[in-house]
Amino acid sequence: MISAKLRGALLCTVLLLASACAAESPATGEQPPATSPQETSAPAGTRAAPPSGDVMMSDNVKQVANMPRTAPFNGEGAFNTDLAFQGDYAYVGNFGGFTIYDISDPTKPELVSQVSCPAQQNDVTIYGDLLVLSIDEPQAGEECDSGEGGRDWEGLRIFDVSDKKSPQYVGAVKTECGSHTHTMVPDGDTLYVYVSSPGPEPDSATCPAPHELIQIVEIPTKSPQSAKIVAKPDIFPERQHSELASGCHDITAYPEKKLAAAACFGDGVLLDISDPIQPKVLQQLTDLENFQIWHSATFNNDGTKVVFGDELGGGGQATCDRNTPVTKGANAVYELVDGKLERRGYFKIPREQQPNENCVAHNGSLIPVPGKDIMVQSWYQGGVSIWDFTDSANPKEIGFFERGPQEGAGIAGTWSAYYYNGYIYSSDMTEGLDVLEIDDPLTDPAKQVKMDDFNVQTQKSY
Repeated sequence: MISAKLRGALLCTVLLLASACAAESPATGEQPPATSPQETSAPAGTRAAPPSGDVMMSDNVKQVANMPRTAPFNGEGAFNTDLAFQGDYAYVGNFGGFTIYDISDPTKPELVSQVSCPAQQNDVTIYGDLLVLSIDEPQAGEECDSGEGGRDWEGLRIFDVSDKKSPQYVGAVKTECGSHTHTMVPDGDTLYVYVSSPGPEPDSATCPAPHELIQIVEIPTKSPQSAKIVAKPDIFPERQHSELASGCHDITAYPEKKLAAAACFGDGVLLDISDPIQPKVLQQLTDLENFQIWHSATFNNDGTKVVFGDELGGGGQATCDRNTPVTKGANAVYELVDGKLERRGYFKIPREQQPNENCVAHNGSLIPVPGKDIMVQSWYQGGVSIWDFTDSANPKEIGFFERGPQEGAGIAGTWSAYYYNGYIYSSDMTEGLDVLEIDDPLTDPAKQVKMDDFNVQTQKSY
């Protein structure tokens, strides 16, 4: 999600562009024709989205648990955000801090602890005993209880979570323009973290010009309090579309393949990360016709495909309607051919959403099915979609879960949906943590794959 502080004038520019993209055809300026639904093999996927308050799901998906937000993380604007997993624990970010759940029995999650640490967006990752939070909002200081005063700090906060019942703050790193999202690239006892953020912002104490596209933070795992920035690579200094933003929104690393895919607002980028502090551009992608905000990226298990998502409207608009083309606010599937990415197809949820439902492609992960390319993904109020892109040119939905419009909620819905050890975990911004199970011949082999941990932006093979 693009935060409320997308750097002053940039936010206005992006939202204006979003309105133009949703309302007009880029080529003619005329109202585009209504689009027909995409193919779906989900058993109940042929009708419209459910009415307000109702829940609809395909016959192969069931909800096995829900953990509502609890105080102090259940107030207005205290949205649930990203997820990370380790062993029997799920870590859930929230604009108010983060929560740790015991998921040893996924059908009966138990709240272990909550850490109050208010900030946007508090996206979370976990590595060993260290938990890292992204702070994308100027704060009075680096600690959670820094209180009133100047607002001249934003970046990463680091916690020791060896005691799950009592996590401890251990340090922080100030980064220019904060950290909208971050990506871990482990290297022995050193954890490198790629920081993505928009910027610069004129007259800002925390986001001065120029703003290199990413910043790389080094966290020594044995002394995390000494973490620091070690590089600020401008990965393409002659980028073509800087009018949308400088900086990147999200980076997914695949260390085993020595590759990363960066979604950098106006561009998609394939990177060589053989040297993690000196990433090199292999390819820069642009698609001015179909993409507005390059939001996130996912490799397939073989590292031969990349799915890039377009967050048309920044997460706050209803782009899953009949008047928004299926190629906008959607996923584009690229195949890696002779070292270059080539676009093959698009996927967008086939269920038409109502005008009061913010809906667009958002955070998702692979479902680890050997020999297949299958994802689960959040679509805000469009719900959770499970889709198969094994045939890159003809991806199709195979399952889904969604609630009807949230009355008076404005921005709502599921932020992240990831598959972990047999279950789908969905971080719903207002409704809490949902646990879903899919029972389908296509996805059943994934139940045999066990992961020790899972941070979606640091892919591991299965």
